[in-house]
Amino acid sequence: MRSLRYGINVTLDGCVHHEAGVAPDEQSMRFWTAEIARADALIYGRVTYEMMQEAWRRPADGVWPEWMDEWDIPFAEAIDGTKKYVVSSTLDESDVDWSAELLRGDLGDAVRGLKEEPGGPLSVGGVTLPLALADLGLIDEYAFVVHPVIAGHGPTLFAGLRERVELELIGREEFRSGAVALRYRPA
Repeated sequence: MRSLRYGINVTLDGCVHHEAGVAPDEQSMRFWTAEIARADALIYGRVTYEMMQEAWRRPADGVWPEWMDEWDIPFAEAIDGTKKYVVSSTLDESDVDWSAELLRGDLGDAVRGLKEEPGGPLSVGGVTLPLALADLGLIDEYAFVVHPVIAGHGPTLFAGLRERVELELIGREEFRSGAVALRYRPA
């Protein structure tokens, strides 16, 4: 069975919004590039899919935008070429053309079906969709890059989780910035 991993940047006070002060640096981008490269496919909700597509889809002319640092490009190339599944009740098939297809029907059944297909690991991103998948007990591994920032505002990680999830630490990596990548699996 394929595993499902969830990874996200988070502040010390649990904020997860990209505007909460967790801007990536070269070392964290290398970490996230490796995470994307480990996945056979990505699962996103509509909001995350649209946000990631806007930032990381290869432009039609094939030239990455000037705002990208040199160390952003491997991440952009990795995510651009990876298969994506989009969970949405508002998008149509024609709205998901970035190596993507829609997942319809019951979320638990759809994701269990993907996990039962042959292939390598799956990765989920975002905030709302991973909360639903954690509530269903479908996440097999968690990767958090905890940044040395107290944001004081913004959405927080797993706000509204129905039941506590006990985790076991399986890996740790410290970055020069003071951020720490922590890997867990359900205990």
